[in-house]
Amino acid sequence: SRAKAYDRRRLPTTSVVIAFYNEAWSTLLRTVHSVLESSPAVLLKEVILVDDLSDQPYLKAELERYALNILLCDRISLHRHIQDGRLPECRAKAYDRRRLPTTSVVIAFYNEAWSTLLRTVHSVLESSPAVLLKEVILVDDLSDQPYLKAELERYVSGLPRVRLIRTQRREGLVRARLVGATFATGEVLTFLDCHCECVPGWLEPLLERIARHERAVVCPVIDTIDWNTFEFYMQPGEPMIGGFDWRLTFQWHSVPEYERQRRKSKVDPIRSPTMAGGLFAVSKKYFEYLGTYDTGMDVWGGENLELSFRVWQCGGILEIHPCSHVGHVFPKRAPYARPNFLQNTARAAEVWMDEYKEHFYNRNPPARKENYGDLSERKRLRKHLGCQSFDWYLKTVFPSLHVPEDRPGWHGAIHSLGISSECLDYNSPEHNPTGAHVSLFGCHGQGGNQFFEYTSNLEIRFNSVTELCAEVPEQKDFVGMRNCPKDGSAIPENIVWHFKEDGTIYHPHSAKCLSAYRTPEGRADVKMRTCDASDKNQLWRFEK
Repeated sequence: SRAKAYDRRRLPTTSVVIAFYNEAWSTLLRTVHSVLESSPAVLLKEVILVDDLSDQPYLKAELERYALNILLCDRISLHRHIQDGRLPECRAKAYDRRRLPTTSVVIAFYNEAWSTLLRTVHSVLESSPAVLLKEVILVDDLSDQPYLKAELERYVSGLPRVRLIRTQRREGLVRARLVGATFATGEVLTFLDCHCECVPGWLEPLLERIARHERAVVCPVIDTIDWNTFEFYMQPGEPMIGGFDWRLTFQWHSVPEYERQRRKSKVDPIRSPTMAGGLFAVSKKYFEYLGTYDTGMDVWGGENLELSFRVWQCGGILEIHPCSHVGHVFPKRAPYARPNFLQNTARAAEVWMDEYKEHFYNRNPPARKENYGDLSERKRLRKHLGCQSFDWYLKTVFPSLHVPEDRPGWHGAIHSLGISSECLDYNSPEHNPTGAHVSLFGCHGQGGNQFFEYTSNLEIRFNSVTELCAEVPEQKDFVGMRNCPKDGSAIPENIVWHFKEDGTIYHPHSAKCLSAYRTPEGRADVKMRTCDASDKNQLWRFEK
C-alpha cells in the first residue's frame, strides 16, 4: 500500500467535515492539524468545522471577538492560492505592464485577526506584478491587541514593499485610509479591506482602465469568503451593480438592460450607481482633485454612497470591472459598533441629494436630529467642482430606481386605532425580501420596517430594503409582499388598495378589509376580514 503511486491530478478534491460539541481544545486541534498535515494540498479543498451549539468559553470567546471562525482561519495557510475562475475572456487578455501606472495598496485595520490581516497582505504581494505594485501600506488605527504591536512590526519588517503606519488616536476608517493615502507614492491608490484575498490577475484590469480614463473610479468584483468555512465563492458570470434604498442603505442590483446594451463585450467595465464599500482603485491625482474622503465621517458606513454620488455628479465614472476579482470575508456581524452611521449618511444627504434628501429623512426620523457637523467645506467643494444636481444623477445614472412620491399625509407609520399602541410592520427575511407577512408591532417612530407609502397608483409600498408592494395572496387572509411593478408598467389588481374616508383599508380584489386582532396567545397581528365600519379594529391612520 505504501508503494502505490497516485496521479493526484486525476483525483477529485474533498471537503473534510468535522462536527463537534464541547470537544476538548487539544483533541479538536490535533484532529484539524492531522488532516491538514497529512493531506496533499491539491486534494484538500477545505476543512469545515461544524459547532453543534457548544457552550465552552474558549470556543465562544473567539467567535464573539472576531465574528468569524478564527479557529479554522488560523489553520489556513497565509499563502493560500485562489484558483482563477474568471471569465475565459478575462484570463486570455494580455496587458502591456510597462504602460500601466503603479499603485499603492492601502489597508486600514483596527484589532483585526492576525491571520486575516496577514493573509490579505500576502495575497496582494503574491498576486500583483512587482512592476505595478509600488507598496502595501498598512494603517493601524490605534489597535490595542498585543499581537498587533511588536510582533506585527517584526513580521512586516521581513516583507518587501510593506509599510506599517500607526495613527496617534482612533481616526475611524475614513481618516485612517487618508493617512495611508498621504504616505502613498504610487500613481494609483487601491483601497482594500483588511480581510481580503485577491484572485490572480485582479490588479491589471483596474490599472488599465484608469490609464485609459483618469476620472474612472474602478471597483473589483467582490467575491464572498464564508466567515465560518472560509470557502471562496467566486461570481463566474455577470456581477451585480451597486444601488441604494431610500434609507441610504447600500443594495445590490442586477445589471439593467440599458447598461448591457451599452457595453460591447463581457470584459468591458460595468457602470455602477454606487460602490459597495472600501474596495476600489482611483488615480491619486484625481482622488485629491475630487476632494478625497469627507473627513467629517467617522468609523465606516455611508462614506461609500457619499463618494459614489460625488464621483458621478462631479464628472467622474464609477465602474465595476468584471475581470478583477477580490474575495472579502463578510463576518457574522460587524465586529465593532457603527454609532455614527446616521451622522455619516445625513452628511451625504445634506451635501449631495438636494430636495431628495426628504425621502431619506422620512424613512429615518432620528436622522433629522443628528448633529452632522460643519458642511461648509464640502458644499464649497461641490460648487468649486461644478457638480450636477441629484435630479440629474437619478435620471442619468440610476434611472431604474423608483423615486417615492411621499405625498403629504400618505406616508409614515400606519397606526391601528383598534389596538392603539400597534403599527403595521414588515420585517423582511435577509435573503428573501418577499418571504414574510405584514404584521403588527409596537409603534416605535423610527421609520424603517414601519414606514409605508400610499401611492397615487393605490399601492402600499415598502422600500426600506427593496421595492415591495402589499398584496393579498389568492384565497388567503394574510397580507404578504411582492416585488412592485416597474415604473410605467400595468398595476396588478392584487396590489390595489383603497384608503377610505372612514379609516378602513379596503382591498377590492379580495373584497375584504385590513383588520387588527389579537391571537390566542395575546400577540397583535393583522388579517383580512369582511368589512365592518363599526369595527374599530378595521380603522387605520397614517402618522409621521
